[in-house]
Amino acid sequence: MRLARPVCRGLIKNGERQDEESLGGRRRTDALRFLCKMNPSQALKVRGMVVEECHLPGLGVALTLDHTKNEACEDGVSDLVCFVSGLLLGTNAKVRTWFGTFIRNGQQRKRETSSSVLWQMRRQLLLELMGILPTVRSTRIVEEADVDMEPNVSVYSGLKEEHVVKASALLRLYCALMGIAGLKPTEEEAEQLLQLMTSRPPATPAGVRFVSLSFCMLLAFSTLVSTPEQEQLMVVWLSWMIKEEAYFESTSGVSASFGEMLLLVAMYFHSNQLSAIIDLVCSTLGMKIVIKPSSLSRMKTIFTQEIFTEQVVTAHAVRVPVTSNLSANITGFLPIHCIYQLLRSRSFTKHKVSIKDWIYRQLCETSTPLHPQLLPLIDVYINSILTPASKSNPEATNQPVTEQEILNIFQGVTGGDNIRLNQRFSITAQLLVLYYILSYEEALLANTKTLAAMQRKPKSYSSSLMDQIPIKFLIRQAQGLQQELGGLHSALLRLLATNYPHLCIVDDWICEEEITGTDALLRRMLLTNNAKNHSPKQLQEAFSAVPVNHTQVMQIIEHLTLLSASELIPYAEVLTSNMSQLLNSGVPRRILQTVNKLWMVLNTVMPRRLWVMTVNALQPSIKFVRQQKYTQNDLMIDPLIVLRCDQRVHRCPPLMDITLHMLNGYLLASKAYLSAHLKETEQDRPSQNNTIGLVGQTDAPEVTREELKNALLAAQDSAAVQILLEICLPTEEEKANGVNPDSLLRNVQSVITTNTPNKGMEEGEDNLLCNLREVQCLICCLLHQMYIADPNIAKLVHFQGYPCELLPLTVAGIPSMHICLDFIPELIAQPELEKQIFAIQLLSHLCIQYALPKSLSVARLAVNVMGTLLTVLTQAKRYAFFMPTLPSLVSFCRAFPPLYEDIMSLLIQIGQVCASDVATQTRDIDPIITRLQQIKEKPSGWSQLCKDSSYKNGSRDTGSMDPDVQLCHCIERTVIEIINMSVSGI
Repeated sequence: MRLARPVCRGLIKNGERQDEESLGGRRRTDALRFLCKMNPSQALKVRGMVVEECHLPGLGVALTLDHTKNEACEDGVSDLVCFVSGLLLGTNAKVRTWFGTFIRNGQQRKRETSSSVLWQMRRQLLLELMGILPTVRSTRIVEEADVDMEPNVSVYSGLKEEHVVKASALLRLYCALMGIAGLKPTEEEAEQLLQLMTSRPPATPAGVRFVSLSFCMLLAFSTLVSTPEQEQLMVVWLSWMIKEEAYFESTSGVSASFGEMLLLVAMYFHSNQLSAIIDLVCSTLGMKIVIKPSSLSRMKTIFTQEIFTEQVVTAHAVRVPVTSNLSANITGFLPIHCIYQLLRSRSFTKHKVSIKDWIYRQLCETSTPLHPQLLPLIDVYINSILTPASKSNPEATNQPVTEQEILNIFQGVTGGDNIRLNQRFSITAQLLVLYYILSYEEALLANTKTLAAMQRKPKSYSSSLMDQIPIKFLIRQAQGLQQELGGLHSALLRLLATNYPHLCIVDDWICEEEITGTDALLRRMLLTNNAKNHSPKQLQEAFSAVPVNHTQVMQIIEHLTLLSASELIPYAEVLTSNMSQLLNSGVPRRILQTVNKLWMVLNTVMPRRLWVMTVNALQPSIKFVRQQKYTQNDLMIDPLIVLRCDQRVHRCPPLMDITLHMLNGYLLASKAYLSAHLKETEQDRPSQNNTIGLVGQTDAPEVTREELKNALLAAQDSAAVQILLEICLPTEEEKANGVNPDSLLRNVQSVITTNTPNKGMEEGEDNLLCNLREVQCLICCLLHQMYIADPNIAKLVHFQGYPCELLPLTVAGIPSMHICLDFIPELIAQPELEKQIFAIQLLSHLCIQYALPKSLSVARLAVNVMGTLLTVLTQAKRYAFFMPTLPSLVSFCRAFPPLYEDIMSLLIQIGQVCASDVATQTRDIDPIITRLQQIKEKPSGWSQLCKDSSYKNGSRDTGSMDPDVQLCHCIERTVIEIINMSVSGI
């Protein structure tokens, strides 16, 4: 038999025709079949060659039939079923097409004899099918059939457990033969198939699978039901499915039972989604077959009118148990799919069936990985709460989840050390409920106008409820579970950025990355039993002893830095309530910095509650005055409350850092709060009243509520900036100690340019390394962020003005101050003299800091404006304007030497005007003008005179009280300073 393999392969390759009923085909098939009978061990190898070469399909079937007879397997799936199923349901499209052509060609003959291989295959499959059908036949089953059934209706009793798997395999094979290969069943085959499909398997996972396959096969091949008796048999079987659904699910332990599929198909029929039914059938059968929507018309009538009316579907869906521990690992068609479709079609509201409790129970029964249907379910549920099913019935909506039910979900979330033990519900359930609340509030605001037109006002969740939900803590948990949660984490971040922008501060995210990164692992490695043993009570006792003993509290808080953010939560109240004690003199800086570090860690998990506690703790301690306890709502309405703290905080950099962080957060929260409030109250006002005009003026411009809100926010932001700038000013006590407010710029320059470096360093350190300087740096950082976020704030603040002593600080300390160059021309054009003076002084500092072409053009504009004002100002205003602005000309020349000629000409013009006024009063001031002319013409000749200390200090001839005389002397000092600068530069 060594030559059998090459001989067989040659015969197979030469089999050019797939029609083996020809003489040549029969001879080849008989020859190969005889060779295989002589050596049965080669039969399967020859069959493999047949499939590989895609020739002589009848030979492959014949060899399989011979092997099946020799196998004599009764209970298991036969080799014939496996072989044919593999050809039609395999991944090789060529093999599938080849065998399908064999089936179609075999059916085209007018008569099919018993010698045909196709006939033998069909007969063998029919025998196997009949072999597993129950032998006991009952004409009537009273306890299961309907009362008005015809007495001649026959049904089979239950399918044996050992036959269930084989029955499922046979059903899939017949589906493939009919749907893929185009097999047309005979009456006998159709009858036996219907009897098998309508048989009742035991309550096992395999039985659930068999019922699902049978149901889908009925939908795919409705032509199997051709007589009224067969149709009645199908209706009885479907009724049995409905009745036994709960029993099968509880006994088999399979969550996705056939009941959900039955309910889902009924809903698809009611909503006329026939394509969805076809997709469902194909996915359940595991094959892509062509199903015409028109073939489902009779089945649709049976479902919608006899078995599952829409009201029955809705009432039944509510009674379906929720899926325990629902996750993406549970595949198949679940109750959640059914509820989702019913919510989309608004069946619950149409028939006044409450679905709220079912959805709430299902959200509680969830786990990771997140099931993909949960988020769409929540979205469509929210829509059914806010939007009525029809305009004619505005009350036809679902009920929202109650606040108490929501609070029950979050009990024990922030419980400290035993956080996992305290939680009754999974983190998935908590995150889903959080997503529901945030989405509900967002949808409520987005549909305000629509709801107002329908005269509906659904109730929003109270602010007290939101205060009790640890939003930031849950977001941190979700961040570590992004793989398991799918798109839930990103959806929550989007909702937070819209509704709670103060929880999305960039600094917080950066700090959080540091806390949750490698440092967290190192802290865990360094964690000692001492750190775990410290209780909040011990920390409180240590704080009480701070006036006499700093060591104990220092040790405890150092140990606390090793704990994670969630483990620090029990210590939050003690830390915040004792912050005021840290403002007393003598408290080591290390304690303050450590408390600041602990506060920032807590800020990553409980920011809102922490902020309220901190603001209340840092209130000024006034004797005989009861301190007010602010709430979250108070601080969102008026964020400036944060700055009404103990004045000592303004000179305590670690606590000032905390205060500025809270201020920034509440300013953002206030914007979101006012926007939400504006939308909420939109429906309370008629549309014609949304604008406000001046009383008695019919043509007065109208101001919208949106513009009023923006004006309020701008005033709020500018007030915060002005207060912070005032904090940067030194107090009287600090001035007495020699603190210079503009030392940031000048002292740094003096340290660099001084001839005595050691002395310069000492002077610089006295002013640069102090609490005031550190607070100024913190404030400048915050102002920089605010200016970048909204440049209009910078414009508003500078149009309002602030002390000129702060200009060196703001220009050098706020990197975004260069944006002021855009609006300085507009500021110079203001009619108020004070604003013009402030603009020129500001410009002088900006030119030194940013020597840019744009700065040069604005400086040239300022010089021209000063020349123009010289011709129009009165004597008193001339003195008030030029005395503070003349020193700015020195900065212009230092930054831009090309302006030297224009500035010198301007100074001489000012001097001439002043001298003419003095001359009219019989006072001779001409010698000063003469000197100025000579200095301008020959500056090098006056260099030695300019270096005279009397010129530098401006101590010559200053005894006169006449404004013009003083202005002339100021001009001379300015010119001398410019000459000194130019000569030293040369």
